[in-house]
Amino acid sequence: MIDWLVSLYAPWVERFVIVASPKFRTAVSEHVARLGVPAAVLEQETPTGMLDAILIARPAIEASGVEHVWITWCDQVGIHPLTVERLARLSEANPAAAIVMPTCTREQPYIHLHRGADNRIVRVLHRREGDAMPLIGDSDMGLFSLSRRAFVDDLHSFASAASIGSGTGERNFLPFIPWAESRGGVLTYPCEDETESIGVNTPDELALVERYLQRRR
Repeated sequence: MIDWLVSLYAPWVERFVIVASPKFRTAVSEHVARLGVPAAVLEQETPTGMLDAILIARPAIEASGVEHVWITWCDQVGIHPLTVERLARLSEANPAAAIVMPTCTREQPYIHLHRGADNRIVRVLHRREGDAMPLIGDSDMGLFSLSRRAFVDDLHSFASAASIGSGTGERNFLPFIPWAESRGGVLTYPCEDETESIGVNTPDELALVERYLQRRR
């Protein structure tokens, strides 16, 4: 998965930061070193949620001069290269946006981005937190481009008061989306194929994404 993602994002990304659990940090570090990937492997000592995992990279971002920070989950290997290219173009063309992100309309969504009458995202519904989900939803794809200010300053401010999920007991990153929408603005655009949004967490999902990638080739 790491090899695939590095290949997918290498045309657009200068440096990678991979957040790993203590159990796998050494193995991941040795692997990226063999690949010669410009990457730092950081450790999340306790699995307190994706928000806290992302924040571990904050010192590395502060020390850099980057204007945009891309975030993706390592199981999102089905993202289409055209989706990535569009993310790069829209991020550069909209520097004031706090977040630029692809979305996907799909049946039985795991995540639903609930929008108000003005089409702005006002809430994120999570199946795993026990929220009532629509039959057809507007889902994120585990891929986000944050402005430097949004990552270094806004995300830190959000995290200082972020709640813990009632179902998971974790601090989730996704509620930052409506929080940022009300401040810096969020720009979304449609994916190329709904299969892109599938994360690989089970053998069935692996087989589904593998077939999709073979067809795409």
